[in-house]
Amino acid sequence: RGTNPYPVLLDKTNEAPPYLFMRGNVDLLNEKIVSVVGTRNPSNEGRERAYRLSKLLGRYGIVVASGLARGIDTAAHTAALENNQLTIAVIGTPIIKAYPKENEKLAEEIIASGGAVVTELPPNTEPLAFRFPARNRIVSGLSQGLLLAEAREKSGTLITVGHALDQGREVFAVPGEVDSPSSLVPNRMI
Repeated sequence: RGTNPYPVLLDKTNEAPPYLFMRGNVDLLNEKIVSVVGTRNPSNEGRERAYRLSKLLGRYGIVVASGLARGIDTAAHTAALENNQLTIAVIGTPIIKAYPKENEKLAEEIIASGGAVVTELPPNTEPLAFRFPARNRIVSGLSQGLLLAEAREKSGTLITVGHALDQGREVFAVPGEVDSPSSLVPNRMI
């Protein structure tokens, strides 16, 4: 912490971890970054909106960050990869073990394409459930802004939104179908 290439924006937060473990392009940590987050169980429309917006951000030279989870996170990372853009995955597991297991290949593709995978957890740390919400402060702390694609009431994504607001980040919400439970939180924020 306090040394290059530690992320400057994250370092300015009260919640910055003392160190980060990383694989991939360390220079990305201080680029223009917007985190794209949302539910693990998105609607098809929500997944598509997250994909399109992530692709658009990358087109403007903005690095997309997310948490490598199922759903919106996967759509955001996939959009970057399929469009030759850069992405950062902030994981809640040790650097040597991505979660969920089906996204291990996605993590490797992110690294191979010039992106990065980041965690605060040392390699010998047990991947326990409580560590995932804790990583959300890093997802928002790396970023200039946070884009909320879809989230249900009581969604864990709200933890990330709370961190972003506490850290003084811009928070953007994507409107969705009025009667969709997955659009409840973004629509309310708007």
